Amino acid sequence: MEEDILADVSKQISAWTGSGEMVALTIQVFLVVLAVVVANFFLRRVLNKLESRSKKTKTYWDNALIEAARKPVTIVAWIIGLSFAIEILQVETEVTLLDFIDPVRIIGVVGCITWFVVRFINNVEKGIIAQKQAKNEPIDVTTVDAIGKLLRISVLITAVLVAMQSLGFSISGLLAFGGIGGLAVSFAAKDLLANFFGGLMIYLDRPFAVGDWVRSNDREIEGTVEEIGWRLTRIRTFDKRPLYVPNGIFTQIAVENPSRMTNRRISETIGVRYDDFAHVGAIVNDIKEMLRNHPEIDQDQTLIVNFLQYGPSSLDLMIYTFTKTTVWVTYHEVKQDVLLKIGEIIETYNAEIAFPTQTLHLVKDGQGQSHVEPVNA
Repeated sequence: MEEDILADVSKQISAWTGSGEMVALTIQVFLVVLAVVVANFFLRRVLNKLESRSKKTKTYWDNALIEAARKPVTIVAWIIGLSFAIEILQVETEVTLLDFIDPVRIIGVVGCITWFVVRFINNVEKGIIAQKQAKNEPIDVTTVDAIGKLLRISVLITAVLVAMQSLGFSISGLLAFGGIGGLAVSFAAKDLLANFFGGLMIYLDRPFAVGDWVRSNDREIEGTVEEIGWRLTRIRTFDKRPLYVPNGIFTQIAVENPSRMTNRRISETIGVRYDDFAHVGAIVNDIKEMLRNHPEIDQDQTLIVNFLQYGPSSLDLMIYTFTKTTVWVTYHEVKQDVLLKIGEIIETYNAEIAFPTQTLHLVKDGQGQSHVEPVNA
């Protein structure tokens, strides 16, 4: 009887002890989660205060840093806190199913750091462009975008290699495999690589930038560049259709960039009547003087006004000059003004602009019959 009583007491004590351990374990996990919640609360408060102060500064670096760190820092705190709580459960309960927590924690932390750096690069890129545009300073958006893309790709590749090394993979073996497999990949994806390097050449050589008007007679390409990607360049044609051109094409064709012209040319041939031959010299001098005094004509460029040739039905005058503006609409307004002034100069001499004419000569043959012989004049 006494032995049975001692056995029951021992079982009861064991039950109380196990229950106490479970309560202690629950309290430990609860305290860890509570600490994470409190830490996140204070982190948000600190970031809010730093953000309010950074807005008062003139630089964009601090704003970019705080904005980039807001979400990744919070997630890192949760990853570390929850992984610590799971480790407590693993030690106390000896559950082998929780062995995956270390790889998950490594990937999570590396991913959050990568996320933070990529967000920081994006914010700095936007800040540089916005600051330059606010000050009306020139900014090469294409170059800024190219540098940002290169930095983001470098960060992503580095993050993948660091994560694989932390998980126990041999990077040296991976790189060796990449050297061998790269040859096969290059053959399989030669078009993709051609477009990638074509985009890289666009960023390095900069034959055009976002916003430029480009055209190529080789492939009937013409429009405004909207985006330069690593594989495709998007061009908006003048009838507002999007045109997607693989970057590899630009290494094989000649591309003209009219947006970078310094002047627009006026090149016209104007004919006056043969009856106005006596006034040709004076008309040429007056037109030349008018162009030299015109406020929209660039006097540093070639200016030619000369009697060109005896045409079939006119005395041809050559007008060759350049406008100061390169804007298409303004150019045509200037050209219209020049042509109207030329017409007025011709009229001041009671001369006329010639048009195709034909003179008929009546010739009598031996029998006294008249025949019409057209003669161009």
